[in-house]
Amino acid sequence: MKQVAILGSTGSIGMNTLDVIRNHPDRFKVVALTAGKQIEKLAEQCAEFKPAIAVVSDVNGAASLSKLLLDKQIKTQVLYGPAALVAAVTESNCDTVMAAIVGAAGLVPALAAAKAGKRVLLANKEALVMSGDLFMQAMKQGGGELLPIDSEHNAIFQCLPNQFTKNPNPSLGVEELWLTASGGPFRNTPLEQLADITPEQACAHPNWVMGRKISVDSATMMNKGLEVIEAFWLFGLPLEKIKVLIHPQSVVHSMVRYRDGSVLAQLGQPDMRTPIAYGLAWPERIEAGVAPLSLTQLAALSFSEPDLARFPCLSLAFSAAKAGGIAPTVLNAANEVAVAAFLDEGLPYLRIPEVVEKTLSAISAANADSLEFILEVDARARKLAKEFICKH
Repeated sequence: MKQVAILGSTGSIGMNTLDVIRNHPDRFKVVALTAGKQIEKLAEQCAEFKPAIAVVSDVNGAASLSKLLLDKQIKTQVLYGPAALVAAVTESNCDTVMAAIVGAAGLVPALAAAKAGKRVLLANKEALVMSGDLFMQAMKQGGGELLPIDSEHNAIFQCLPNQFTKNPNPSLGVEELWLTASGGPFRNTPLEQLADITPEQACAHPNWVMGRKISVDSATMMNKGLEVIEAFWLFGLPLEKIKVLIHPQSVVHSMVRYRDGSVLAQLGQPDMRTPIAYGLAWPERIEAGVAPLSLTQLAALSFSEPDLARFPCLSLAFSAAKAGGIAPTVLNAANEVAVAAFLDEGLPYLRIPEVVEKTLSAISAANADSLEFILEVDARARKLAKEFICKH
């Protein structure tokens, strides 16, 4: 019986994780749940799964959750704040942590899970984007297991030899990793129409059901750029061997090209329960609640290279990845601020990459050699990005 802590249980990944667990009560027990502001939804989850610990962001949320749980006669301990997120993975007796808090807020608890030697199911991009070297060192020192949950990285993980992630030996013949991208809702939109894009349009992803922030990142393809940085740290290949392909059907979730001419691909429905189930039960495979893929009913599958004029955020991400050091941290922070401003209708869609580029240019290169420095750079980049937005 695996003991599971879910960081971000009220978000899309968290709810899908609970759905998989719900169908396997003999295999998984939820011992900790965390959420930000969705207190009532968290209370419902606590009533069903009865975790030992529940964490919210602030004292007011904790008071509201405590009252709701008291009314339901649920004895879950309620905690709040950043330190409580760490407690959820270190004091709940969990052995498996779903790291699904969106943004930089998920970095510290994910790092704590790595240091504690847990099986980390990583759905939080920022842990590797902001602190890739530190995070991978923490995983090595902790002796736990790191399983990627993003559909693309999970697909690559499935297509690689089992020993590759621990020892990316050239003799295993891996030549390139191909990350697929749907291209989002605007891949065919005339460029002159992008100036008037609304948050509602940007959040209307054609294939996946996702949160608002990640939906915008998919539309700009910043999401794919962050995934390139993730793949660099996860799989140990040089950046020039990590490619991005537009694949509108979202059936092929990613591919690995081998030296002998073989290309291995992982195919499936666009449903996050597949990679979640794979991560929870690995190396076994369990029922995920996902409908079978019928190749006979599919239209033709198409692939193309991304247009960097249409998707400048992808180009910025590759540049930050090549620069290394703190550049990915700055990239991520500026993008989070810019996307938040766009969603609040305080920034035009086309200015998102402009804010990111200005912030990258304003902060000098340096090594990302400590968590404290990374968090300091993150805060500085956010402040600068907000200043650039106010000037528009």
